[in-house]
Amino acid sequence: MKINGTIIVIPSLISVLAGLLACGGPKYSDTYDRIMAQKVMRIGTDATYPPFETMNVESGELVGFDIDLMTSICNQLGVKPDFIVTPFDGIIPGLLDDKYDIIISSMTITPKRAEKVAFTNPYYWASQTIAVRMNEENIKRKEDLYGRRLGAQLGTTGEMLAKRIPNAEVFSFDNIGAAFIDLANGKVDAVINDKPTSEKIIAIRGDAKIVGDPLTSEQYGMAVRKEDLRLLDKINSVLAELESSGAAERISEKWFK
Repeated sequence: MKINGTIIVIPSLISVLAGLLACGGPKYSDTYDRIMAQKVMRIGTDATYPPFETMNVESGELVGFDIDLMTSICNQLGVKPDFIVTPFDGIIPGLLDDKYDIIISSMTITPKRAEKVAFTNPYYWASQTIAVRMNEENIKRKEDLYGRRLGAQLGTTGEMLAKRIPNAEVFSFDNIGAAFIDLANGKVDAVINDKPTSEKIIAIRGDAKIVGDPLTSEQYGMAVRKEDLRLLDKINSVLAELESSGAAERISEKWFK
């Protein structure tokens, strides 16, 4: 109030205002609580891995199986998906630094990764395969890779497998498309990578082929921070609903059949 030109400030009001300023933004009990309050889920993905996650060069939009699946999950939860593109080798550190709430990026569930993050139930089954140039006749199985120059994407299970090949020289790439370019140019002898993505790239480029039997059997999972168990449970519940309703299968048919 104002008396005779002098401003009188009530001490209790100062305390209230100071308390409000100190509180900052709203407080949430956990990540799931914040997501539901803000109606936005932040999602980390590496958009260099067709047909799971990639950038449509014409529209500039993210497309792929993972993108559609996560969008369907967000729709079920009543929140908006906010995809944050991140290089794969830094995608787990980004989650731990709270740059996003969840990862969906063709990520194989492994014991080493599970030490840092909590995985959802598997949503896709994949395998590592060998890709070579069309005219290559001397590489037909894993043993033929010994001592060879191998290409793989940085931070992937394909790279881990390549590094276990005896006497192999491993070239690691930020994105798998670059590995296939070097394969075509003769800079690597073979590429070790997930079968669906290799098949997609080969179908586009037409200058390579897959040889031999699958080298592994793997399961993809989405990843959250270990403390975000309520978010994990909700994602698993919605994923189960999408699978039982046939919605997940329809998304799969769109991208793989």
